[in-house]
Amino acid sequence: MNIVDTIKYRFKHAGIVEKLIYINLVVFITTFLSGRLSPHLFNTENILFDWLALPADLDELLKKPWTLLSFGFLHENFIHLFLNLVSLFFIGNLFKQYFTSKQLLNFYILGTTFGGALFLLMYNSIPALEIEVQRSILLGASAGITAIFIGIATYLPNYQVKIPLIGFVKLWILAAIWMVLDLIQLPIGNTGGRLAHLGGALFGFFYVYYASNKEITLFQSFGNLFKKKKKSPLKTVYNSGKKPSGTYRTRSKSKTQQEIDAILDKISKSGYETLSPEEKEFLFKQGKN
Repeated sequence: MNIVDTIKYRFKHAGIVEKLIYINLVVFITTFLSGRLSPHLFNTENILFDWLALPADLDELLKKPWTLLSFGFLHENFIHLFLNLVSLFFIGNLFKQYFTSKQLLNFYILGTTFGGALFLLMYNSIPALEIEVQRSILLGASAGITAIFIGIATYLPNYQVKIPLIGFVKLWILAAIWMVLDLIQLPIGNTGGRLAHLGGALFGFFYVYYASNKEITLFQSFGNLFKKKKKSPLKTVYNSGKKPSGTYRTRSKSKTQQEIDAILDKISKSGYETLSPEEKEFLFKQGKN
């Protein structure tokens, strides 16, 4: 098996978090090589970089509308890439403990898009930013990553993460710090990136909050978003997802479902690490059903 076949095999059998990391790596390497060749072949600094970055100028956006998503896989340098991918690895795998791969991909893509949309809105409506429109672009995976992080923090605010030298910290506190840092740094620098983070955060928060309170599934189309349906909110990986046959029952729950609810409630209050081996095994078996 040659190197290309090995890479294809690993990508095919990788989880969604690893696949997103691989895609970001490939895009980075490709744009890096493009930057080396473009001056000689196309008489421009980096033609691929310009082709993928999201421009603040709406006229430019109309020429390359795909950039509203493609910017979420583009990075300026290795440090930018490394920090985002490390964040994606830890936050993404935490998200995957409770939700499906499709849900994580949904958050990454829509969080990226919402972040880009807020960036465009602010740069084309605020006078102080409008003067920078012609020379402002947006790139980086952080809007999608922020959506994933704020989404899981909204769903499990009391989940505790162990941080070296500090101890256990609840997710809602980490999310609040994340957002406050972006807000206070808006006028200092990287304004476009900070706005994109906020756009991703708004998507992550309101989608989870709305889904949890209005009983809609994560993958309902936006056309049906405001139609109330009797479906389980934000189906987690611990639910079987099977619809009961016959009449839909709302007054009583099976003993198994009651046990699942009790364990999930314990996770939301104290974190996954506080579960006993028996409880973890029980959830694992239910997740396979």
